[in-house]
Amino acid sequence: MNIRDLRQDYKRSCLDEDDSGNDPIVFFHQWLDEAIKGEVPDPTAMSLSTVSSDGRPSSRMVLLKGVENEQFVFYTNYESRKGEQLKVNPYASLLFFWPQLERQVRIEGKAELTDSHESDRYFMSRPLESRLSALVSPQSRVISGRSELEILVEHARAEFRNKEMRRPEHWGGYALIPELIEFWQGRTGRLHDRIRYRRLSGSEWVKERLAP
Repeated sequence: MNIRDLRQDYKRSCLDEDDSGNDPIVFFHQWLDEAIKGEVPDPTAMSLSTVSSDGRPSSRMVLLKGVENEQFVFYTNYESRKGEQLKVNPYASLLFFWPQLERQVRIEGKAELTDSHESDRYFMSRPLESRLSALVSPQSRVISGRSELEILVEHARAEFRNKEMRRPEHWGGYALIPELIEFWQGRTGRLHDRIRYRRLSGSEWVKERLAP
């Protein structure tokens, strides 16, 4: 198979400056709602890209868990590769891709730790298996095999069978404060629509159309 010949023409929709409004957070919610109603698989899945102290980038998929106070919230292990990179360089980017709608949203900004009480509340709302995994997994570390994790999970399950499991200190939330949000709509002939918002200060944004 010659992958150079694989291509798709985008014809579903268009993106106009007047349609997107002046508030990128409001417009993001509109697009996210359309992705959910359009039954896009995992519509809250996003690629999180971080950079190490020596400039090496890495990306992985995480789930958006809220947009609160104009901040994009996700949860993870603070001792994971992304957690370690965010400690030394808190600037990161998010990318949502909704192929069924021929859309993507790219967000750049600074990630900060969420309030510990909010992390506690979210942790306790998770299914038991997810909490056990967060508790015992040495995320991003080399392990001997899957059985090592399964044994740790069963030990933790026995330990917390009759007592409350609290959120481990190595796990919690981040809130990415956006400085740039770009909306992309696929168009025919590769003349895609790109609308970018740049934060000037506070809730003031400037909107620009970019060449595809």
